[in-house]
Amino acid sequence: MTQETLRENQPETSATSSAPTEETTEVKHPERKWYVIHTYSGHENKVKANLEQRIRTMEMQDKIFQVVIPMEGEVEVKDGQRRTVQRKVFPGYVLVEMIMDDQSWYVVRNTPGVTGFVGSGNKPIPLQDHEVKAILKQMKTEAPRVKISFTKGQTVRIIDGPFADFIGVVSDINHEKGKVRVLVSFFGRETPIELDFLQVERV
Repeated sequence: MTQETLRENQPETSATSSAPTEETTEVKHPERKWYVIHTYSGHENKVKANLEQRIRTMEMQDKIFQVVIPMEGEVEVKDGQRRTVQRKVFPGYVLVEMIMDDQSWYVVRNTPGVTGFVGSGNKPIPLQDHEVKAILKQMKTEAPRVKISFTKGQTVRIIDGPFADFIGVVSDINHEKGKVRVLVSFFGRETPIELDFLQVERV
């Protein structure tokens, strides 16, 4: 995964959990950068815990500062109940803020579950400042997005509002507004109804 891939795949919405800390008045070391490490699939949390433990036991706090798994909130409806779940923005990748040298590279690279740094050849390449700021800002400020489990032409049931329990067909989906248009049959005539994503469910 390249830095371009990270930038292109950034979500439109995200949650506040696991957000890295922005520097304010503190003067940063010029070599203090954010790097991306690749992990075994599903091992992101274990890698974060293992690396943070290695940082403590090997006293690397002055060279490895933050380990972050970019997360976003997602609202889903299950069994008629709304709930917000957290999902990884970049599955298989973890961000690490560090000063890169032979010692810090060794500590990170040899953490169980880490398969390598993202970079060119064998050289880790740091993320650009604007890329880090974009990820950080989205993780802190954006609201959870709604999980969409239906597509155009699909039959759905309305579960909320004056048309609850009506069955209809999805005719249009507006991702930006979080709205869906459903065609419902009234007295043999199809009538379009605009609803919130959370007001319908798959049949």
